[in-house]
This record gives sequence, structure tokens and C-alpha cells, in this order.
Amino acid sequence: MTVEHQRNPDIRPSVIVISSHVVRGSVGNRAAVFALETLGFPVWAVPTVILPWHPGHSRATRIVPPPEDFASLMDDLCGAPWLGEVGAVLSGYLGDARQADDVARLVSAVRNANPQAIYMCDPVIGDTGGLYVPESVASAIGTKLIPIADIATPNVHELAWLAGAPMTDAASIMAAAETLGPARVLVTSAPAMMSGSTGNLLVSGRQSLMAEHRLIPDAPNGLGDLMAATLLARLLEGVAEEKALQMATGAVFEILARTARRGADELTLETDAQSLRTPMAMVNMRHVRSMADRKKT
Repeated sequence: MTVEHQRNPDIRPSVIVISSHVVRGSVGNRAAVFALETLGFPVWAVPTVILPWHPGHSRATRIVPPPEDFASLMDDLCGAPWLGEVGAVLSGYLGDARQADDVARLVSAVRNANPQAIYMCDPVIGDTGGLYVPESVASAIGTKLIPIADIATPNVHELAWLAGAPMTDAASIMAAAETLGPARVLVTSAPAMMSGSTGNLLVSGRQSLMAEHRLIPDAPNGLGDLMAATLLARLLEGVAEEKALQMATGAVFEILARTARRGADELTLETDAQSLRTPMAMVNMRHVRSMADRKKT
């Protein structure tokens, strides 16, 4: 860490967020950066692709930085004199498979400068309809970034693709999460035990936790980006895993519910920033027995 950070503990660690940027909307970096900064963390934002809006709305021009330029920018960050300020790296949507090598190189540089730094990989590759990125991008994330991540945050469909097996029930989801590689795996959009609900399943070496809330249909995009960033912020604050999962899930659900009531087609983050700071939504928490624990009995 820098001398200034050692002298002033009130300065929080910076987070490097590497993902897509949209002009209109609250997805990718727009969601993650807002959440982290609202919760008090300085952010270095790296765009992997620039879009006018989420392509699910309508045709959207896609601007991907030339690979050589993107690599040069990441090289600059690797050599930044302030790299010791960085406490975490969060990567999401990639615009090109070659960007995975650059992300991995930056993660290595950050860890060299700050061995306590966390790398969270949000493998933004697909959803219910299958992959929505080229298979080369999905493979690069799966082979180059997931193995070096401290935390991975796939949705259940992304987990199935990464594991190479269908996620048919809670047992298969648990088994895939436990063997994916990272010490902590957050599976979003996991099947909940309560009827009419959805869940976030956090699997770690110490415990497996499920946070459930009411399912809201036709949700806007960006929930995964928001969840990853909010959970990361709480963990960086030193909040225990169970409380961090509860707070992050509650915040995202509360913002989603308020957005749905307004009939907005994008998450209304700017209106609901207080929900990030002090979520009030009810979240049902339960401990789930891991596959390893089941084998012991």
C-alpha cells in the first residue's frame, strides 16, 4: 500500500472494475461502479466494449478497443505507481477473447503490489437462452480467469456451461460450485426452496449459504453486475460472509422491486442509492449442507 494509505486508515482500497460501458442504462460498469462508489470505494473503471445501451433493447453499435490498444492500456495500469492502493479487481463482460490475457496480467500485477488483494470474476457469458458471447470469449474466461479468481459469481446457466453439465437440481449446482475452482462461488438465479422465489447461493470452504427473495418477472438487466459489486464491497468492509450475502441480496432485491413498481426498463440506481447503503428488504437466509458434508454422514 502507499504511504498515504498506511498513514490514513480512513482511505478505502480502490477497486479496478473491468467490464462493458453503456451510454444509457445501468448494466456492466455503470452498475458496478455506481454500487462501489456509493458504498465508499474509489474505482478505476476499464471499459471492455462501449455500447449506446444494452443490446436487448434494440440494435446497438458495438465499439471494442483494438486489442493492441487495450493491451497497452492494461500495461499502463500494471505499472501504475498507485497499484498498491488497489484492494480488489472485478472483471465482467469481455468484448474480445484476447482481453482475458490482459485481465490476468493485471490481476497478477495487483497481487504483486498488494498480496491481500481480491480478484472477483463475474463470468458474463450467457443466460436462459445459452451463450450470448462468442464461445471463444466464454472459453477464455473459463480457462484463464476462473482458475485465478478468489471469487466467481456465475448465474446458474453460466455455471452449467463452465462445468460442462446441466444444473438439474440443487445437488448438481452445489457440486459444480464446489469444484469450479475459486474458494468462493456465488451462484445467482439459483432455484430457491421457497415457492415463487429465487436465490443466491454462496458456496465457500467454510459454509454454503442461500439467500432467497420473491421472484419478480421481467427484471431489467444489470442485476448480476450489481450483485457482484455489492457483495464485493461488503466483503472488503470485513463483513462476515452470511451478513454480506444477506445485505447484498437485500439491496439488489430492494432496488429491483422499486424499479419494477416504477415500470422502468433500467435499474433506477440513482434514485435508490440508499437501498445500497441500508437495505431494508426481507431476505430469507438458510444454511445448506455442502456435498462434502453429506459424504461424511
